[in-house]
Amino acid sequence: MAARLHEKYKSEVCAKLQEEFTYSNPMQMPRLTKVVINMGLGRDVATNKNTKVLDSAQEELASITGQKAVVTRARRSIAGFKLREGMPIGVCVTLRAQNMWEFVDRLCNVALPRVRDFRGVSPKAFDGRGNYTLGIREQIIFPEIDYDKIDKIKGMNVTFVTTASSDEEGRALLRHLGMPFRK
Repeated sequence: MAARLHEKYKSEVCAKLQEEFTYSNPMQMPRLTKVVINMGLGRDVATNKNTKVLDSAQEELASITGQKAVVTRARRSIAGFKLREGMPIGVCVTLRAQNMWEFVDRLCNVALPRVRDFRGVSPKAFDGRGNYTLGIREQIIFPEIDYDKIDKIKGMNVTFVTTASSDEEGRALLRHLGMPFRK
């Protein structure tokens, strides 16, 4: 069963992008490659020395994405942050294919409108190569998270990796997919 957003991409978005950018080859069409969700816990894990924060972050990210989260570790020691090489500092999930399309659909249509005083996401967070990164301050905007079981509010970064060659193409792709950009 194909995801609703993937069907929309194939039927509507490709035609709109073709009309907007006049591609000569269908393989030039920008598309989503993967979505990476990263929840950095740095200070909480380094100061508490217990794995309770790390375990709860893994469970929350797994319930949001439907995929097991991987623990990310520090690459270098930084004395000012009381951080040693190899210490766990966050959790990360990479979504591709079916899971990616379902997550993007839920993010745009369910989770983002639940943000307090939501006026849209910033259209300036592109990296110059068509990839977009969105910062979310609270994980409780997702309906999968039970508010009573939360011990601490944690934020996350969501990166949309595309095959677009420029920011304009990436912005057009995400806008046609339903990303609510600020005017």
